[in-house]
Amino acid sequence: MKKRLSKYAFLSLLAAIAAAPCGAKPADFQWKSSPPLIAPPQGGAVKYYGVKDPSVVYSDGRYHVFMTTAGENGWGLAYTSFRDWSEAPSAPIVPLDKSPMGPGYRAAPQVFYFVPQKLWYLVYQGGDPMYSTSSNIDDPLSWSAPKPFFGVVPDVVKTPAGNPAWLDFWVICDDRTCYLFFTNDGGTFFRAETDIGQFPAGFHNTTAVMAEARDDLFEAGNTYKVAGTDGYITLVEAVGPKGRYFRVWKSDRLDGKWTPLGGGKNVFAGSNNVRFDGKAWSEGVSHGEMLRAGFDQTLTIDPCQPLRYLYQGLDPDGKVDDYIKLPYRLGIITAQGPNPVSAMCRKP
Repeated sequence: MKKRLSKYAFLSLLAAIAAAPCGAKPADFQWKSSPPLIAPPQGGAVKYYGVKDPSVVYSDGRYHVFMTTAGENGWGLAYTSFRDWSEAPSAPIVPLDKSPMGPGYRAAPQVFYFVPQKLWYLVYQGGDPMYSTSSNIDDPLSWSAPKPFFGVVPDVVKTPAGNPAWLDFWVICDDRTCYLFFTNDGGTFFRAETDIGQFPAGFHNTTAVMAEARDDLFEAGNTYKVAGTDGYITLVEAVGPKGRYFRVWKSDRLDGKWTPLGGGKNVFAGSNNVRFDGKAWSEGVSHGEMLRAGFDQTLTIDPCQPLRYLYQGLDPDGKVDDYIKLPYRLGIITAQGPNPVSAMCRKP
């Protein structure tokens, strides 16, 4: 005999369905966005159009945010820091081109503290994958001159014409190995590796680990260890009719197989599952970074706490034809209710 729902349970179910965005399931990701928190610096000698590609760590009581700047002098990297997100809109943004890193094309930073060497690493694209180091994350002028991860471009990332096609580089390490993940704007997700004792040298075995249609596996991948588990998640940005969005995969090892997490097209965050107070200030969710539980090379996130993701957002009314002039700003989405990552929480 089938059990009938009580009147209370039936009404609760209807309320849950009504509250969920169209097409959502109870276990899908749901988010709420902050207003824009970090905007392009104004009033200086250089005109900036947008800030993009944030990477963030929390250390010694402060958030440290690194970002790409898009301005009349091209693409560069910059830094800001504050104690609380309420201070972010007024925190100074410091370009890193006055450091030994120098001027020139720099984009898509990733920051972490490499415990074995007691050094901060800033990974970024300068055409090829590059890195700089610092012993003091508080000093934006302390970053070293760029160094390449590879002496020779791996054949697997070359186009038929022989040109390299790789971007948005991302390092994460387990106890023995450091991995460098990246995409190619063509539907392929790659991985290289080196022994943790050799890092940052010795990257080899560059291989394609996932391949889909170009728009379904586009760019801006980021990979994290899920605290309290043996699992990892990877986010990769995709392109859809309602703007950029992120998909999510899981694996039990960094050199293992990645399988979709969640239903449908394993959507993590995008226009269909992010809500705003008032008018949506961003079309979609683009290149960003999870707020981590720590700041070391394991890139650990805590599934037992509400997930937060710092992202670049684009005003639907601010589109222009020149890509570098798109007015990107940075905001945070916070997970609402249970989701496939929070389901991994293993509280004692």
